Amino acid sequence: MIKVYTLEQAEQWDAVVRSFREHDTYWLSGYVRAFMIHGDGDPELIVCENGETRGINVVMKRDIAKDPDFAGKIPEGKYFDFSTPYGYGGWLIEGGGAEELFREYEAWVRENGIISEFVRFHPMIRNHEQCASFYDTVRMGEVVHIDLESQEGIWAGFTAKNRNVIRKAVKNDVRIVNGRTEEMYRQFRLIYNETMDEDGAEPYYYFEEPFYASLREDLPENAQVFQAEKDGKVIASSVLLHCNGRMNYHLSGSLREYRTLAPTNLLLYEAARWGCENGCRTLYLGGGVGSCEDNLFRFKRAFNRGELNHFFVGRKIYDPEKYDMLVSLRSGIRDEGYFPKYRG
Repeated sequence: MIKVYTLEQAEQWDAVVRSFREHDTYWLSGYVRAFMIHGDGDPELIVCENGETRGINVVMKRDIAKDPDFAGKIPEGKYFDFSTPYGYGGWLIEGGGAEELFREYEAWVRENGIISEFVRFHPMIRNHEQCASFYDTVRMGEVVHIDLESQEGIWAGFTAKNRNVIRKAVKNDVRIVNGRTEEMYRQFRLIYNETMDEDGAEPYYYFEEPFYASLREDLPENAQVFQAEKDGKVIASSVLLHCNGRMNYHLSGSLREYRTLAPTNLLLYEAARWGCENGCRTLYLGGGVGSCEDNLFRFKRAFNRGELNHFFVGRKIYDPEKYDMLVSLRSGIRDEGYFPKYRG
């Protein structure tokens, strides 16, 4: 049996999510609401129960006809695809084998005009393992996390160089505060946008005020801002998520002229300490841009000298004939390796 929850049923949605042992913020209705506001599609929580097996999958449902590249070429409300919301998601499955669950799910998506699905599995949950027989799973780059079992263990897991720059930040009177106020989110947006400008980020990575208002209002217990201050000025700021014993480093920015003070290093250390004190087991930092071992990855690697996890994605074409038709309607595909190809 398959049941679909929309944001009009947010309370029931979240009750179902929280009933799964391995859930995280990425599956909550408040999280996906912000990305609906950002224009990523219509959020759905798909629940499948088959005997003793049950599973949930969080998706953004997108009408392919609304993509500018298909304007006037196909009718609206006929062809759709699924994508994991920004961050991570995929199936959480409990109660045994998933083969029958996936058979039922595939029949359902075909009946509902879903052409393809792209999944970003959660590296800390490793939910790709239960899905490898259904999706075409691809291993991407390594990702970094901090174990939060003890305050001593957090510090011991850092590289010597990282510990030194954190000491330097403390010596230079950098101060870390955290909270959920409107002003903290406003300050975050200013610093984050300046960082995106410096990095030459694509327009997608700029979020408008209603997006932040949604984080603040719809995730009041699961999202907050940590900011680094120097002489009363905010010099670095990050949005972190926390739920069910898991913390996630979500969005971050810092002022270039203060980076020699290593404010983000100290910020992440203090966030890890906060997580440890508040019952979290891990702080997930992620990897480099595009899963590369770049400067961003090397920065994060300094917080964990131990073994790392890998990030996996999943791909599935449900209607090959319609998929090929959509590809043929596109002119000038920019990235042949993008999935789904008709959006490349």
